Amino acid sequence: MEDPPDVATLIAGLVAENEGARKYAVFKLQSVLGDPSFADAFIEADGLYALRQAVLETTGNMQAYAFGSLDTLLELDMGWEIVDAAVIEKAVSLAVTHPLVNIVRNVLTLLVLIVSRPLTKSRRESAEVFGFKAIKPALDQHAGFLDSLVQRLGASDHALCANALQLINALMRDAVVHGGEHEWPKFIKRLQDLGVIGGVGMLMRGDTASDPSTPLAAAILEFQTLTKVLLRKWKEVRVNVELAEHKRALKTIHLLSRVSTQPPTPSDTNGETNGKDSKRHHPEKWRRLGFETESPAWEFDETGYLGMMDLVNYARGNEDAYQKTLMEQSVHPREQRCPMARASLSVTLILYEHFEIDDASETEAYGGGHVRSISARGRLDGQANVDKLYRPLLLQWGRLHTAALNAFMRMWKAAGAETEDFFKIEEVVRIIVERIVGAADRRTDVGKIEDDLRSVTLETARRWQMAGLDEVYEDAWGPHLAQVREQLHQESLQFMKEQRIRCLLQGAWFPTTMLSAGVVPNWRYVRLSRNKRLLQYQDFSVRGNDEPSPDELTEKLDLSMVTSVDSNVSASEHPLINGNNSSTETLKEANGHDSINAPQQSTNTKITILGTRTKTNKHSLASFGTSDEESTLLELFPQSSLVASEWLDGLLMLLNQQPITKDTTRLIEMMEDWGVRLRMLNLRWEDVDWDALEARVKGVRVAEREVPSREGLEEEYYYAIQA
Repeated sequence: MEDPPDVATLIAGLVAENEGARKYAVFKLQSVLGDPSFADAFIEADGLYALRQAVLETTGNMQAYAFGSLDTLLELDMGWEIVDAAVIEKAVSLAVTHPLVNIVRNVLTLLVLIVSRPLTKSRRESAEVFGFKAIKPALDQHAGFLDSLVQRLGASDHALCANALQLINALMRDAVVHGGEHEWPKFIKRLQDLGVIGGVGMLMRGDTASDPSTPLAAAILEFQTLTKVLLRKWKEVRVNVELAEHKRALKTIHLLSRVSTQPPTPSDTNGETNGKDSKRHHPEKWRRLGFETESPAWEFDETGYLGMMDLVNYARGNEDAYQKTLMEQSVHPREQRCPMARASLSVTLILYEHFEIDDASETEAYGGGHVRSISARGRLDGQANVDKLYRPLLLQWGRLHTAALNAFMRMWKAAGAETEDFFKIEEVVRIIVERIVGAADRRTDVGKIEDDLRSVTLETARRWQMAGLDEVYEDAWGPHLAQVREQLHQESLQFMKEQRIRCLLQGAWFPTTMLSAGVVPNWRYVRLSRNKRLLQYQDFSVRGNDEPSPDELTEKLDLSMVTSVDSNVSASEHPLINGNNSSTETLKEANGHDSINAPQQSTNTKITILGTRTKTNKHSLASFGTSDEESTLLELFPQSSLVASEWLDGLLMLLNQQPITKDTTRLIEMMEDWGVRLRMLNLRWEDVDWDALEARVKGVRVAEREVPSREGLEEEYYYAIQA
C-alpha cells in the first residue's frame, strides 16, 4: 500500500509549474483531506491559498479534483476563509456552461455547502455572507443559472441529478427563512415556472431513484417535505385586503366571473331590489361567487393565502367553466346553489388533511431564523419500497384542487343538495379523495386521477362511505361487534337452514337425466316428507302442472341411509345450466311451475345422494354404515342455480353440515350484515363508557354501577342516569 504524501509535497505540487505535478497533487489531495488531522496540518502549512489558486486557474479534471478537495474541507467546516466572491463566481460560471459532468457535480456541491451553511451568532456579527445572498451577485451575472439547474434534473448522471436537486432544496430553504415575507413566494414561483415540479415528478415516478439508499432518493424526499413546508407557510399567511397582492387576487376572482350589473332576481332578494345601487355594483358581489357574506376576507381564516391561491388558480385556469357554472347557479333559488368559493376552500382543506401537511414528523420545523437540513437519507435507510414514501401527486396540488372542486359541484348537483347539506357533500368529496388519490402509487399519472375524479358517481361514493362507516364502527366497538356478528351469523344460518328445508318440503321437478337439445326427457318429482325422514319421489313420462299427491310418490329414500351428498354445483362460481339460467330466476320458475311447453335446455349440473343400503347409526345421519359400501342412492339434475343451491344446501343441512353454494352463503352474509346495521341504529357514540370499554378489552375488572333505590318514589318517576 502506497504511503500518503506529506503535506509539504502536496502544497508544493499545487503551485508547481509542471502540469503533471499539479495534477498528481490535486488528485491525491481530495482523498486525504477527509482526515481531520491531515486537514489541520494542511491549513497550518498555508495550503488553503494554494488550493484556491488551483480552483481558479486549473482546467479539466484538475479543476474537478480541486473543487472536490475544497468540498471535502468545507464538509469538515474548515477552509471557509478562501470561499470569496471569485471562487463563487467561478463555481456559478462552470455550473452554467461547463460540459464536463465531474466538474459540474463538484461545483454544485460547493454551492450547496455555501447556501446551506448554518448562521451562528459569530458569523452574523462578521462580514461573511452565506446562504442565497452569497451567490446572488454571481447569479445576477449568469441569468440562465436557475434554468440550467432545473434542466440538470433530467441528466443521465444520477449524481449530477442529486447535486442539482440538493442545491434547489438549499435555495428553497434559504428563501423561506431569509427571503422576506414577499420575496420567497416570488422565488418559488420562478422555480415552478422553470419546470422544477415536472422535473422532480419525473424523478419520483421513474426508476432512477428506486434505490432508497442513494443521495438522489434523499434529495427527492427532501424536496417533497419542503413542498409541505411551503404549503403550510402559505396557509399561515392571513388574507389582508389592505395588501396590494391580496386585494389584486380578490379582484381577479371577481372580474373573471363576468359579473352582471343587472339587479338580482326576486329569488335573490325576496323581492327587494334597488335599481340605483345595482348600476354601481351587483348587490351580491361576493355571495354570488359562493362566499357567505359580502366581506369575504374572514372566510379565508382556515385556509389562509393558500385557499385564495387555489381559488384564483381555478378561476384563471378554468375561466369558461367558472363563468358558466356561476351563471347556471344564479338561476336557482339561493338555498339550492352550490357555493363555489366555499366549496373551493373546503377542497383546499381536504387536500391539506389528506397529504398530512401539518404532520410534524414529516414536515421540517422552521422558525428562529433557521431551517434545519432534512435528514432524509436517515428515514430512507432500510426502506425497500419507495412507493409509500414518494407522493408525486402532492406536487400537482393545483390540478388536484381543480379536479376535486369539479367533483364537489357534480356531487352537489347529483344529490340535489341544498345549503344545509354542504357538510354532507364535503364528507362525500373527502371520501372520494381518500379513495382515488390515496390509492394511487408513485407511478400513477395525474391525468388518470383527474379522469377518475371526473367519472366517479354519487352512488359509488355512497358505497365507499358505507364501507368506511363499517370500518369506523369496527374500530370503535371492536370485540363487541365481533360477538354480535357471531350471534347474527348463527341466527342467519339457522334461518337459511329452515328456508332450504321448506324448499325440500315443497318439492321440485327434475329431469331423470341430463338434458340435451332435441331430447324429450322423463321427469322425476322429489319431495321431503313432513316428518323430514324420507325423500319421496316418482318418475313420470311428462311434467305435470300440479304437484303430485303423496300417494303418487311411491318411491322412498330413508335419509338415515344417507352418508354424504356430492355435486358439481360448487365447482363453479355460478352453477348455471350452460350459463343460460340466471340466478335471479323466480321461485315459481325454479320450482317447476313454469310452462310445460317451455323450451328444454341442456344441463350439466348434478346432485348425487350417496349412502348405504343398511341404516346408519340413528344418532348420526352422517356416520357410515358397517354392512354395505357407499353407493349412489339418488341423482338429481337441477335446472337452475337457485334450485341447485336450495336442494344441495338443504340436503347438507339435513346432515348437519355447512352450506357450500355461493347463493346460500351470500344470503347468510346479507342477513348478518343487515342485522349488524340494525343493531347499530340503536347505538350512539355517547352511549359508550369508553374508559370502562377500554378496561374490559384489556381484561381489567370494572366496578358495576349501583342502581338507585326507588324507595319512596311514585311509579311515574324515573332517574336519568348520565353516561
